[in-house]
Amino acid sequence: MRIFATHLILMHMNFELDQIPFRAEKPRNEGLTMVMDKGLSVREVEDFLSSSSVYTDLLKLGFGTSYVTPHLQEKIDVYQSAGIPVYFGGTLLEAFIVRNRFEDYLKLIEKYKITHVEMSDGSLEMPHDEKCEYIRRLCKYATVLSEVGSKDAEKIFAPYEWVQFMQKESEAGAWKLIAEARESGNVGVFRGNGEAREGLVHEIAHFIPKDKVIWEAPQKSQQVWFIKEMGSNVNLGNIAPNELIPLETLRLGLRGDTFSTFLDK
Repeated sequence: MRIFATHLILMHMNFELDQIPFRAEKPRNEGLTMVMDKGLSVREVEDFLSSSSVYTDLLKLGFGTSYVTPHLQEKIDVYQSAGIPVYFGGTLLEAFIVRNRFEDYLKLIEKYKITHVEMSDGSLEMPHDEKCEYIRRLCKYATVLSEVGSKDAEKIFAPYEWVQFMQKESEAGAWKLIAEARESGNVGVFRGNGEAREGLVHEIAHFIPKDKVIWEAPQKSQQVWFIKEMGSNVNLGNIAPNELIPLETLRLGLRGDTFSTFLDK
Protein backbone atom coordinates (compact mmCIF):
# COMPACT_ATOMS: atom_id res chain seq x y z
CA MET A 1 0.00 0.00 0.00
CA ARG A 2 1.33 3.44 -0.94
CA ILE A 3 1.44 6.03 1.84
CA PHE A 4 0.77 9.69 1.18
CA ALA A 5 2.35 12.17 3.58
CA THR A 6 -0.07 14.35 5.50
CA HIS A 7 2.20 17.36 5.01
CA LEU A 8 1.62 17.30 1.24
CA ILE A 9 -0.61 20.37 1.13
CA LEU A 10 0.94 22.69 -1.45
CA MET A 11 -0.91 23.22 -4.70
CA HIS A 12 1.14 21.72 -7.50
CA MET A 13 2.03 24.14 -10.29
CA ASN A 14 4.50 22.96 -12.95
CA PHE A 15 5.38 26.41 -14.30
CA GLU A 16 4.66 30.11 -13.81
CA LEU A 17 1.65 31.85 -15.33
CA ASP A 18 0.19 35.22 -14.39
CA GLN A 19 -3.45 36.29 -13.98
CA ILE A 20 -4.30 33.08 -12.16
CA PRO A 21 -6.83 33.49 -9.32
CA PHE A 22 -5.63 32.91 -5.77
CA ARG A 23 -6.29 29.48 -4.32
CA ALA A 24 -5.66 29.00 -0.61
CA GLU A 25 -3.46 26.09 0.44
CA LYS A 26 -4.83 23.19 2.46
CA PRO A 27 -6.25 23.09 5.00
CA ARG A 28 -8.57 25.79 3.69
CA ASN A 29 -11.93 27.06 4.86
CA GLU A 30 -13.27 28.12 1.48
CA GLY A 31 -12.64 26.99 -2.06
CA LEU A 32 -13.25 23.46 -0.78
CA THR A 33 -13.72 20.54 -3.12
CA MET A 34 -15.65 17.59 -1.75
CA VAL A 35 -15.15 14.42 -3.78
CA MET A 36 -17.68 11.61 -3.88
CA ASP A 37 -16.33 8.06 -3.93
CA LYS A 38 -19.08 5.70 -5.09
CA GLY A 39 -17.07 2.50 -4.87
CA LEU A 40 -13.43 2.93 -5.87
CA SER A 41 -11.12 0.02 -5.09
CA VAL A 42 -8.13 0.51 -2.80
CA ARG A 43 -5.83 0.50 -5.84
CA GLU A 44 -8.01 3.10 -7.57
CA VAL A 45 -7.89 5.28 -4.45
CA GLU A 46 -4.09 5.09 -4.43
CA ASP A 47 -3.94 6.04 -8.10
CA PHE A 48 -6.42 8.89 -7.58
CA LEU A 49 -4.47 10.31 -4.65
CA SER A 50 -1.16 10.15 -6.49
CA SER A 51 -2.38 12.97 -8.73
CA SER A 52 -5.23 14.61 -6.85
CA SER A 53 -4.70 14.55 -3.07
CA VAL A 54 -3.61 18.21 -3.03
CA TYR A 55 -6.95 19.24 -4.58
CA THR A 56 -9.19 17.06 -2.39
CA ASP A 57 -10.44 18.71 0.81
CA LEU A 58 -13.15 16.26 1.83
CA LEU A 59 -14.00 12.74 0.74
CA LYS A 60 -17.52 11.35 0.98
CA LEU A 61 -18.14 7.63 0.69
CA GLY A 62 -21.41 8.12 -1.18
CA PHE A 63 -24.82 7.21 0.25
CA GLY A 64 -24.69 3.64 1.67
CA THR A 65 -21.70 2.34 -0.29
CA SER A 66 -19.68 1.84 2.90
CA TYR A 67 -21.93 -1.09 3.81
CA VAL A 68 -20.93 -3.12 0.75
CA THR A 69 -17.45 -1.79 -0.13
CA PRO A 70 -14.73 -4.48 0.19
CA HIS A 71 -11.61 -3.63 2.23
CA LEU A 72 -13.34 -0.60 3.77
CA GLN A 73 -10.84 -0.15 6.60
CA GLU A 74 -7.86 -0.30 4.24
CA LYS A 75 -9.51 2.18 1.92
CA ILE A 76 -10.24 4.66 4.73
CA ASP A 77 -6.68 4.27 5.97
CA VAL A 78 -5.31 5.28 2.56
CA TYR A 79 -7.41 8.44 2.48
CA GLN A 80 -6.57 9.35 6.06
CA SER A 81 -2.84 8.77 5.50
CA ALA A 82 -3.10 11.52 2.84
CA GLY A 83 -4.59 13.87 5.42
CA ILE A 84 -8.03 13.83 3.79
CA PRO A 85 -11.08 13.75 6.08
CA VAL A 86 -13.36 10.85 5.12
CA TYR A 87 -17.03 10.60 6.01
CA PHE A 88 -19.98 8.35 5.29
CA GLY A 89 -22.83 9.59 3.10
CA GLY A 90 -25.77 11.06 4.98
CA THR A 91 -28.09 8.36 3.66
CA LEU A 92 -26.19 5.79 5.74
CA LEU A 93 -26.85 7.77 8.91
CA GLU A 94 -30.52 8.04 7.94
CA ALA A 95 -30.59 4.25 7.51
CA PHE A 96 -29.34 3.85 11.09
CA ILE A 97 -31.77 6.44 12.46
CA VAL A 98 -34.85 4.94 10.79
CA ARG A 99 -33.93 1.60 12.41
CA ASN A 100 -33.47 3.25 15.84
CA ARG A 101 -29.73 2.47 15.82
CA PHE A 102 -28.20 5.92 16.23
CA GLU A 103 -25.93 4.73 19.06
CA ASP A 104 -24.59 1.98 16.79
CA TYR A 105 -23.72 4.64 14.22
CA LEU A 106 -21.67 6.46 16.85
CA LYS A 107 -19.80 3.21 17.51
CA LEU A 108 -19.23 2.84 13.76
CA ILE A 109 -17.55 6.22 13.35
CA GLU A 110 -15.44 5.51 16.42
CA LYS A 111 -14.36 2.15 14.97
CA TYR A 112 -13.19 3.71 11.71
CA LYS A 113 -11.80 6.87 13.37
CA ILE A 114 -14.14 9.04 11.29
CA THR A 115 -13.70 12.71 12.20
CA HIS A 116 -16.46 14.20 10.01
CA VAL A 117 -20.14 13.27 9.80
CA GLU A 118 -22.88 14.19 7.34
CA MET A 119 -26.33 14.75 8.81
CA SER A 120 -29.14 14.70 6.27
CA ASP A 121 -32.86 14.14 5.98
CA GLY A 122 -33.10 13.84 2.21
CA SER A 123 -34.63 10.34 2.28
CA LEU A 124 -36.11 10.22 5.77
CA GLU A 125 -39.05 12.37 6.90
CA MET A 126 -37.93 14.12 10.07
CA PRO A 127 -39.16 17.20 11.99
CA HIS A 128 -36.56 19.93 11.64
CA ASP A 129 -36.15 20.38 15.39
CA GLU A 130 -35.30 16.69 15.61
CA LYS A 131 -32.68 17.06 12.89
CA CYS A 132 -31.10 19.96 14.78
CA GLU A 133 -31.02 17.86 17.94
CA TYR A 134 -29.14 15.11 16.06
CA ILE A 135 -26.66 17.76 14.90
CA ARG A 136 -26.08 18.88 18.48
CA ARG A 137 -25.52 15.29 19.57
CA LEU A 138 -23.17 14.50 16.67
CA CYS A 139 -21.07 17.60 17.38
CA LYS A 140 -19.86 15.91 20.56
CA TYR A 141 -18.18 13.21 18.47
CA ALA A 142 -17.24 14.73 15.11
CA THR A 143 -17.23 17.76 12.82
CA VAL A 144 -20.72 17.96 11.32
CA LEU A 145 -21.68 18.76 7.76
CA SER A 146 -25.43 19.18 7.48
CA GLU A 147 -27.18 18.63 4.18
CA VAL A 148 -30.24 20.73 3.37
CA GLY A 149 -32.81 19.79 0.74
CA SER A 150 -34.71 16.68 -0.31
CA LYS A 151 -33.72 13.92 -2.72
CA ASP A 152 -37.36 13.87 -3.83
CA ALA A 153 -37.70 16.09 -6.93
CA GLU A 154 -41.37 16.67 -6.07
CA LYS A 155 -40.51 18.10 -2.64
CA ILE A 156 -39.59 21.75 -3.20
CA PHE A 157 -38.93 24.23 -0.39
CA ALA A 158 -39.35 27.97 -0.74
CA PRO A 159 -36.07 29.94 -0.69
CA TYR A 160 -36.85 31.45 2.73
CA GLU A 161 -37.30 27.92 4.10
CA TRP A 162 -33.86 26.88 2.82
CA VAL A 163 -32.37 29.93 4.55
CA GLN A 164 -34.20 29.21 7.82
CA PHE A 165 -33.14 25.55 7.78
CA MET A 166 -29.52 26.49 7.15
CA GLN A 167 -29.48 29.16 9.85
CA LYS A 168 -30.93 26.80 12.45
CA GLU A 169 -28.60 23.95 11.52
CA SER A 170 -25.63 26.28 11.71
CA GLU A 171 -26.76 27.44 15.14
CA ALA A 172 -27.06 23.78 16.18
CA GLY A 173 -23.35 23.37 15.44
CA ALA A 174 -22.96 22.40 11.79
CA TRP A 175 -19.51 23.34 10.45
CA LYS A 176 -20.63 23.40 6.82
CA LEU A 177 -24.04 23.33 5.15
CA ILE A 178 -24.42 21.19 2.04
CA ALA A 179 -26.93 22.33 -0.58
CA GLU A 180 -28.55 19.17 -1.94
CA ALA A 181 -28.30 18.22 -5.60
CA ARG A 182 -27.66 14.45 -5.40
CA GLU A 183 -24.89 12.80 -7.42
CA SER A 184 -27.00 13.38 -10.54
CA GLY A 185 -27.38 17.15 -10.11
CA ASN A 186 -31.11 17.32 -10.90
CA VAL A 187 -32.84 18.04 -7.58
CA GLY A 188 -32.51 20.54 -4.75
CA VAL A 189 -30.76 23.68 -5.98
CA PHE A 190 -31.10 22.43 -9.57
CA ARG A 191 -34.07 21.82 -11.83
CA GLY A 192 -34.69 18.44 -13.43
CA ASN A 193 -32.73 19.50 -16.51
CA GLY A 194 -29.68 20.39 -14.40
CA GLU A 195 -30.10 24.17 -14.57
CA ALA A 196 -29.54 26.13 -11.36
CA ARG A 197 -32.51 27.56 -9.48
CA GLU A 198 -30.87 30.96 -9.64
CA GLY A 199 -33.32 32.76 -7.37
CA LEU A 200 -32.89 30.09 -4.69
CA VAL A 201 -29.09 30.12 -4.91
CA HIS A 202 -28.94 33.92 -4.72
CA GLU A 203 -31.31 33.98 -1.74
CA ILE A 204 -29.12 31.48 0.13
CA ALA A 205 -25.93 33.35 -0.82
CA HIS A 206 -27.43 36.63 0.42
CA PHE A 207 -28.14 35.33 3.93
CA ILE A 208 -25.60 32.54 4.48
CA PRO A 209 -21.83 33.30 4.49
CA LYS A 210 -20.04 32.15 1.35
CA ASP A 211 -17.57 29.92 3.17
CA LYS A 212 -20.38 28.16 5.06
CA VAL A 213 -22.10 26.47 2.10
CA ILE A 214 -20.88 23.56 0.00
CA TRP A 215 -22.86 23.48 -3.25
CA GLU A 216 -23.28 20.01 -4.70
CA ALA A 217 -22.46 20.43 -8.39
CA PRO A 218 -21.60 17.13 -10.08
CA GLN A 219 -22.09 18.39 -13.66
CA LYS A 220 -19.46 20.50 -15.42
CA SER A 221 -22.01 23.11 -16.51
CA GLN A 222 -23.05 23.51 -12.87
CA GLN A 223 -19.46 23.93 -11.72
CA VAL A 224 -18.91 26.58 -14.41
CA TRP A 225 -22.05 28.44 -13.34
CA PHE A 226 -21.02 28.58 -9.66
CA ILE A 227 -17.46 29.65 -10.45
CA LYS A 228 -18.69 32.47 -12.67
CA GLU A 229 -21.29 33.53 -10.09
CA MET A 230 -19.24 33.19 -6.90
CA GLY A 231 -15.62 33.08 -7.92
CA SER A 232 -12.76 30.60 -7.96
CA ASN A 233 -13.04 29.82 -4.26
CA VAL A 234 -16.65 28.69 -4.10
CA ASN A 235 -17.13 25.44 -2.16
CA LEU A 236 -18.23 22.62 -4.47
CA GLY A 237 -19.23 19.05 -3.72
CA ASN A 238 -20.18 15.66 -5.19
CA ILE A 239 -17.26 15.88 -7.61
CA ALA A 240 -16.31 12.63 -9.33
CA PRO A 241 -12.68 11.58 -8.75
CA ASN A 242 -11.85 11.77 -12.47
CA GLU A 243 -13.33 15.29 -12.65
CA LEU A 244 -11.21 16.79 -9.87
CA ILE A 245 -8.27 18.11 -11.91
CA PRO A 246 -10.61 19.32 -14.69
CA LEU A 247 -12.53 21.24 -11.99
CA GLU A 248 -9.32 22.82 -10.73
CA THR A 249 -8.60 24.09 -14.25
CA LEU A 250 -12.08 25.66 -14.27
CA ARG A 251 -11.30 27.36 -10.96
CA LEU A 252 -8.09 28.79 -12.44
CA GLY A 253 -9.43 29.90 -15.82
CA LEU A 254 -7.45 27.26 -17.67
CA ARG A 255 -10.36 25.67 -19.50
CA GLY A 256 -12.46 27.20 -22.25
CA ASP A 257 -15.58 27.60 -20.10
CA THR A 258 -13.89 30.03 -17.68
CA PHE A 259 -10.97 31.14 -19.86
CA SER A 260 -11.84 34.86 -19.78
CA THR A 261 -13.38 34.95 -16.31
CA PHE A 262 -10.24 35.88 -14.38
CA LEU A 263 -8.27 37.81 -17.00
CA ASP A 264 -7.60 41.51 -16.40
CA LYS A 265 -10.15 43.54 -18.30
